[in-house]
Amino acid sequence: MALDIRELRMICAIAETGSITRAAARVGLSQPALSTHLSGIEKALGDALFLRSRTGVSPTPFGRRVIDRARIVLSEVDSLFGDLPGAPPPSRPMRLGCAHLACVPSIAERAPVALPGHGVTLHIESSAAVLGDALASGRYDAALVAHMEGHDVPLERPVTGRALVPRYPIFVALSAKHRLARENRVRLADLRDESWVGPPGSDDGSLASLRAACLAAGFEPRVRFEAPSGGARELVAGGHAIRLVDPSWPAPEGAVVLPLDGEPLVARLVVAWRQDHLTREQAGTLYRELAHAYLAHVGDNPVFHRWWRAHPETHPAV
Repeated sequence: MALDIRELRMICAIAETGSITRAAARVGLSQPALSTHLSGIEKALGDALFLRSRTGVSPTPFGRRVIDRARIVLSEVDSLFGDLPGAPPPSRPMRLGCAHLACVPSIAERAPVALPGHGVTLHIESSAAVLGDALASGRYDAALVAHMEGHDVPLERPVTGRALVPRYPIFVALSAKHRLARENRVRLADLRDESWVGPPGSDDGSLASLRAACLAAGFEPRVRFEAPSGGARELVAGGHAIRLVDPSWPAPEGAVVLPLDGEPLVARLVVAWRQDHLTREQAGTLYRELAHAYLAHVGDNPVFHRWWRAHPETHPAV
């Protein structure tokens, strides 16, 4: 069955909000109408896309595969038709915001190719919400934003976005002396007695995602510390706490970085830009350079590299 663009947007809205009711409001339908559409799509595809529960909906393994492909298609469609004509190229360095990722050094090297002769100022932020606000206000021209699944930061015109990595699992960092440090993967339920490091400031979905996943595993996480990305290494290495991490990071000294069994926490990377600040050509070049910067670091963590090779459907479209 071939799904049309509107149906792809429905599926992605349900995945991004974790709720048929909230998704219905986003796509301009009533909740019963969206439920009917979803049932028809699932019947035509021959399998369920989402699991329903009292707390919302979550993708099935089949649903994740469909959603990954839908996001890639929608990113290409939005990139093709979403630009404003005649966006003037900045006469100053491009202001690029970025999540705290292992590929930041390569981004600093490659991003200036998108605006030759002007350079780039790079601003590292730990919060997707801060990056979204900075784009909306015009403080940044573009950003590489990490969204937790079910907690997308809305992008409104003249800001648009294109998925770089439509889905990747979040890993956990533990002390190298932790009782689970020698495991290949960790069950979230086995971390019920641990102290966690949470992100500082207002929640952009990271803390809410952690709490929801832990509650689904049967416990409430005990968040004892707050620290920005990279600011909790000593706490983790010293065995005082554990934390969620981007999977491309190599394990810091004294710690291990391991996958969570069943991928209970998932995120995606989006290249977002202001259409009134960058031309289509500049945005396309920036996307390609950021993709190559990310690809240069997927091997930094061998565990994530194995996952990456097993999931070609998540690779950037370059």
